[in-house]
Amino acid sequence: MLFLYNTLTKQKEEFVSLNPGKVGMYSCGPTVYGYVHIGNVRTYLLSDLTRRYLEYLGYEVRLIKNITDVGHLTEDDVAQGDSGEDKIEKAAAREKKTPEEIARFYESYFKQVEKELNILPAQYFPRATAHVPQMIKIIEALVEKGFAYEKNGNVFFDVTKFEDYGKLSGNTLENLKVGARLEEHPDKKNPWDFALWLKAPAEHLMQWRSPWSTGYPGWHIECSAMSTEYLGSTLDIHTGGEDNIFPHHEAEIAQTECFTGKQFVRFWLHTRHLLADGKKMSKSKGNLYTLEDIKEKGFSAMDLRLFFLSSHYRSQMEFSWPALEQAHKNLQKINDFVLNLEALTASENSSLETFDVAIYREKFEAALDDDLNTPLALSNLYELISQVNSEITSDKLSSQSAKVILTLWKKINSVLGFTLLGQAEIPEEIKRLIEQREIARSGKDFKKSDDLRALIEKKGFILEDTKDGMKIKAVGRL
Repeated sequence: MLFLYNTLTKQKEEFVSLNPGKVGMYSCGPTVYGYVHIGNVRTYLLSDLTRRYLEYLGYEVRLIKNITDVGHLTEDDVAQGDSGEDKIEKAAAREKKTPEEIARFYESYFKQVEKELNILPAQYFPRATAHVPQMIKIIEALVEKGFAYEKNGNVFFDVTKFEDYGKLSGNTLENLKVGARLEEHPDKKNPWDFALWLKAPAEHLMQWRSPWSTGYPGWHIECSAMSTEYLGSTLDIHTGGEDNIFPHHEAEIAQTECFTGKQFVRFWLHTRHLLADGKKMSKSKGNLYTLEDIKEKGFSAMDLRLFFLSSHYRSQMEFSWPALEQAHKNLQKINDFVLNLEALTASENSSLETFDVAIYREKFEAALDDDLNTPLALSNLYELISQVNSEITSDKLSSQSAKVILTLWKKINSVLGFTLLGQAEIPEEIKRLIEQREIARSGKDFKKSDDLRALIEKKGFILEDTKDGMKIKAVGRL
């Protein structure tokens, strides 16, 4: 049985989908005004891991991941996230492009990053700008029901009308205080009311006609409109980063449940922050790393994927280059394990000993069933690798057992999602260097032999002298 930690109830709960065999899942996607950084990637990886394991268990998952291309304001850490400039417009002014050009460029970049990280694409990536009519429909209903009000062309949600406000974050009206970071809007009845619709200044580049004014939607209403449009009134799972819990996800709950009269989300899953130098990684702090930064250091997207999976998604995580180097070494270990098994399946090994994989499958599933415990799942995988390597070294592993283990690996990797190198093609230049090294070794010129080995490794290949002769494999970042 799968148990997930539900931010709403603050405990692990057995996951049972609303509709048998089917899961409706929504993941907060990017605001496309800049390059996504690896802190963002960790959050997207949570939805990928959750989806992959649910599919492993036999569920049919419908994943929706939105593209925010309007309405997300710069001061999203102030009060209710309805202060400041539109992030897309600000980027457009900075780069001297249209908001549309900005949004499409960074959306394309985001999707490329997900592809490199082998994050399965969502069934649909709805754009906020394409769903303004749905947002207006919800806002109209909220005004009609008395949960929202209009003043001077602006529409706000009245948080005092929703008695469960704060049930996700704990920021109930009794606990909230007006602090230094709160900038009250003159049209609000209550300081913590949040914008559903804002009247646009004449120079604003993105604006739509509505019953209240020519303007643009608030940030929070977008996700309610897009999630319910594609998944219905109640979602099985909603994922995001912990910084979205308040005010964004709290606002989503309030406005959606007041609109539908039903529970909005059954399971809320949130990743903890990724830290750099002890601080949250973010654009505003200037301490972020992109996938390009990772690759410039010689690492790969798969190294990064393993780095993230090595820590539980609900654990705060510190990024460091040594930790990424260890992830690379562990990925190399996994790659070698798979290559060795593939080589053994093609051999004429006559061993009749069998290898019981059931216990390793059970351990893997038990780890993932416990709130997606990937560190424990990886630990069990490394245990399997050590046992298999020992069997191979002592010639006890049959080719048939190797096939069974490979089948288990493919099943496990359908969840972990690694793209491995496979058997590398050896370039002609490397082959010539190997020949020169063999000549040096035969002539007992060991210094030259060692120098050639070092040169070969510098070019991304490593030589291993084994009892079956010399083997060569790629050691470039996987």
